[in-house]
Amino acid sequence: MDASYFIGVGREALWVLALATMPILIPALLAGLVLGMVQAATSINEATLTFVPKVAVVGISLVVFGSMILGLLSDFTVSIFERIPDLVK
Repeated sequence: MDASYFIGVGREALWVLALATMPILIPALLAGLVLGMVQAATSINEATLTFVPKVAVVGISLVVFGSMILGLLSDFTVSIFERIPDLVK
């Protein structure tokens, strides 16, 4: 096995990681941005005002995209296990 095989597996792992986290991170980022603008406009500086809605957005994102994320991770795991015979050669 040469290094390009392992670099390819690492690249695929990073891509799967990005695809698995984006459906949660992007809504949380947008909620934080909107709530930050609302706080700046109203001069209300309370920590729970940003924490609770972000947690709700992340929870809703997990409910909506959770099955997709688990499917993606399980497909990647199966792919990695199918590559094990290539490493033994």
